[in-house]
Amino acid sequence: MTYKHLLFLSTQDASAMTTIPRKQHLISCKDISENALKVLHRLNKSGYESYLVGGGVRDLLLGKIPKDFDISTNATPEQVRQLFRNCRLVGRRFRLAHVMFGPEIIEVATFRGHHKPTYQYEKNSSQQTKNGMLIRDNIFGFIEEDAQRRDFTINSLYYEVIDCTLRDYVNGFHDLQQGVIRLIGDPETRYREDPVRMLRAVRFAAKLDMKISDETATPIPRLASLLNKIPPVRLFDESIKLLLEGYGYPTYLKLCKYQLFQPLFPLIARYFTPDKATMIERMLVQSLKNIDHRLQNSMVVTPEFLFAAMLWHPLIEHAKKLVQKNSLGYYDAFVLTINDVLDVQCRSLAIPKRVTKLVRDIWELQLRLTRRQGQHVYKLIEHPQFLAAYDLLALRAELENNKEIIYLSNWWRAFKFATSEQQKNMLNTRRDQSGLTHHRILHKK
Repeated sequence: MTYKHLLFLSTQDASAMTTIPRKQHLISCKDISENALKVLHRLNKSGYESYLVGGGVRDLLLGKIPKDFDISTNATPEQVRQLFRNCRLVGRRFRLAHVMFGPEIIEVATFRGHHKPTYQYEKNSSQQTKNGMLIRDNIFGFIEEDAQRRDFTINSLYYEVIDCTLRDYVNGFHDLQQGVIRLIGDPETRYREDPVRMLRAVRFAAKLDMKISDETATPIPRLASLLNKIPPVRLFDESIKLLLEGYGYPTYLKLCKYQLFQPLFPLIARYFTPDKATMIERMLVQSLKNIDHRLQNSMVVTPEFLFAAMLWHPLIEHAKKLVQKNSLGYYDAFVLTINDVLDVQCRSLAIPKRVTKLVRDIWELQLRLTRRQGQHVYKLIEHPQFLAAYDLLALRAELENNKEIIYLSNWWRAFKFATSEQQKNMLNTRRDQSGLTHHRILHKK
């Protein structure tokens, strides 16, 4: 169900807080995590205000199943920790309490207040760079201030568990009805405070099939370069949310529209042309469509396959140049280029070593899959990254005009699903492919 199919019965006045009674919204306590309800009730019984807030409330109103449940309260992080033995405090930019229930984490945030920049460290303080980016924001306040400090109006709705009402301070309920992503406050100021908000605007618009309001969208292309100031570790996490949650392709289109793709993937973007889709872009687009299809059908997808597919053709292009300039053998150039490509990409996205190691395996298997002799074949079938490597080979066969790659892809598919006897016959009777060098099998003729 999307916002287009909802029937909301209330109207809102954007000038003041609106209370929306239970009979006029879709949220039911039975749809809320039991652990989140425990936290809410204990905070209330201890004399604190507490509300379910953020994406959990938004998704429940849209008839979706939330990924997590966040709580906002007037209790400080230290007071929350005193109430819950299973609590730990996290975060430097803004202090949060995580209440742990096995694998489920209920995030509890103290109401944020309006920040007042300081130049000396204080426990509850905020600090900004000269460009306006918030680097510390531990200012606590009241619920009205907290509502104004949130990013988008649709994420600033507060659910009161005691009487099952909703509180709306920023006209978020109306925007949810209309399917509009609207930033709270002055867009340029808010983007300068945290440039990642530009990525979040695009992600929510793609995920929820909503429109970004004009005043929220207009500054984004002009401010896109601010993403270069965000730590690459954080941008890696954001890239996973953008491209690996089942709506990667529509998100990609919006990233390009608002000029946000280049700061994340400069190595790929340099090969794009305005008038024609290059092979690199075709590979990227088809990879994202395939990944979306798999996720929407509850199939497994890994970040290493995404990065291996996205960066495959930049890898090949660089390897070609290295062979031509340095007269290296193709295998040596290929291996050296792997390091170069990953190093360049990791400058903008800090891809963890555990992922880059698997990306290397997938790429190196593209060479090893050209050899189909005896026990080597059986060892490849058992390799942990064989399926990912085969998927990349099949994707290349689908997109590239290379008969050898198409033949190789079909052969491995047939071998994978053949019986033991059939596999022996395939190895004994396959035609001689000694002419398929690494260079020929990796490139279009």
